[in-house]
Amino acid sequence: MQRTSGHIGERRRLASPYPLGIVAAQALRRRRFQPPPSQLAEIMAKSVYIRTYGCQMNAYDSARMAEQLGLYDYREVDEPEAADLVILNTCHIREKAAEKLYSDLGRLRPLKREREEAGRDFVVAVAGCVAQAEGDGVAARADLVDLVIGPQAIHRLPEMLARNARARGQEIDVDFAPVEKFDRLGPERAPSAPSAFLTIQEGCDKFCTFCVVPYTRGAEVSRPIAAIEAEARSLIEGGAREITLLGQNVNAWRAPAATRGIRANRDGSWGLGQLCRHLARLDRLERLRFTTSHPRDMDDDLIDAFASVEVLMPFLHLPAQSGSDAVLAAMNRGHTSKHYLGLVARLRAARPDIALSSDFIIGFPTETVSDYRATLGLVEEVGFAAAYSFKYSRRPGTPAAAAPKQVPEDEKDRRLADLQSLIERQRKAFNARQIGRALPVLFEKAGRHAGQLVGRSPYLQSVHAEAPDSMLGRIAPVTIVGLTPNALAGRLAAA
Repeated sequence: MQRTSGHIGERRRLASPYPLGIVAAQALRRRRFQPPPSQLAEIMAKSVYIRTYGCQMNAYDSARMAEQLGLYDYREVDEPEAADLVILNTCHIREKAAEKLYSDLGRLRPLKREREEAGRDFVVAVAGCVAQAEGDGVAARADLVDLVIGPQAIHRLPEMLARNARARGQEIDVDFAPVEKFDRLGPERAPSAPSAFLTIQEGCDKFCTFCVVPYTRGAEVSRPIAAIEAEARSLIEGGAREITLLGQNVNAWRAPAATRGIRANRDGSWGLGQLCRHLARLDRLERLRFTTSHPRDMDDDLIDAFASVEVLMPFLHLPAQSGSDAVLAAMNRGHTSKHYLGLVARLRAARPDIALSSDFIIGFPTETVSDYRATLGLVEEVGFAAAYSFKYSRRPGTPAAAAPKQVPEDEKDRRLADLQSLIERQRKAFNARQIGRALPVLFEKAGRHAGQLVGRSPYLQSVHAEAPDSMLGRIAPVTIVGLTPNALAGRLAAA
């Protein structure tokens, strides 16, 4: 892997070790400025509808775009029919993600035509990882698209809208500039829900052979501690009591040490464990989480944080992808099943009540029946509280897409069904073990029934309980009394 040197927090130009075709679009350099008010008359006092596909990182980006537009008097609406601006914030991980986008664009076409015939604006923007991967191909394939915005260019959205309003031409920006993105968005956040996301790291250097993230999000980059702390404080001031730290490889986060009292690494840096200790000192922060982690970046300090940081929740999403060492090597995961199981043992020694979730890809090229059984064996040995499992699907331009010995679809279906049955049994067993326990629940919203609130347990389970609205945004013990298909039923424990 070749890269130019750079300080922590800087974007590195990262070269793929694989002979790929065109995956990410050619970056287009744009002038970097926020449009002055005199140039924003055309885009003020309008409405925006944002549809978010995929991961929490996209949810974070959607929230930041909405906050930016709010500064220019855009109000969010719940339906595209009520909007002047529609943003489709796309994901490129799952199969047929691009086709799903174009299907949604097709449904918007009659609405755009109707608006144009009435002499009214209807701006359509495509953001996110499909925008990054396909670039100007999006606009070429769907001529109703006015703006194509990569995930690292969302801070330039107001500028692009202003230019589009003046020129009525297509705007495309898929440059990689994540540090500038975060600097320009700033730390101030709109009033938040009791639980909020905070991105601390973007990009990936791992180059798993099935994954497009290095090409759509770029190389790994870490946000500075001061910026993270400032945004966390803003979220807390807005009402957040739980913050989830986000990153494509969140535990790859590194930055120069920020304060005394928390021991730095030998090179003077902090990792995610030290950052968790630092953020845990913030007043009124009652819960801290992070996702998604890579097994290669789970170091001793981070594992120790689960034992020593009280606000760090006892729940970890740690993707394994496979239990077969042969398949893990073909995936370029950089870890073995023994290494993964060793991490699980160390985590449980540090925090006996920790629960784990994971990701698995079934039917990866060259996966044999023996390889598949090794995955079943790993799942049985670990015992997950939850897990996500998918059939392997080819992502254009990735090495695995051209690999020989692709597994037949019907065989993938059979294997996936068996694995999901095992995972579901483990999930139900974990939930059943909570019956009779009093779990601290952070109440987040009203339930479907009068007098009911919905919150989250430390293990991210949805919990329904009768409680007054005054409990919203508060953590209270709830005795678990039953199960529903997708949640726990409880009652407020006696004070």
